[in-house]
Amino acid sequence: QVQLVESGGGLVQAGGSLRLSCAASGLTFSTYAMGWFRQAPGKEREFVAAISRSGGSTVYTDSVKGRFTISRDNTKNTVYLQMNSLKPEDTAVYYCAAKAVIYTNSNVYTRGQDYNYWGQGTQVTVSS
Repeated sequence: QVQLVESGGGLVQAGGSLRLSCAASGLTFSTYAMGWFRQAPGKEREFVAAISRSGGSTVYTDSVKGRFTISRDNTKNTVYLQMNSLKPEDTAVYYCAAKAVIYTNSNVYTRGQDYNYWGQGTQVTVSS
């Protein structure tokens, strides 16, 4: 059974930092591209960042470029999202997601519908 478990969320002041982790089990982690998405109250889920199965390719939504960094450790079956210079508009539930990738190591995926598995989410609240 595939499980994705996020952790590291919490309450932080604007300008602060948080590091989210997503631990995967029940799958061959190195064959999955990973992504982070978020959903704020009353808003649709939006893409935040994604990383290829090898970790060699990453992509970010414009609003987090230069502030957030996605990374992965395939030996620990874990993907991370380092969030710096946090803003109140970053407040949301953050979800990690996994997509099986068969043929290439470098593809990244920004559409939620492309992903096969989702975590339960972790709340990030940024106070002003």
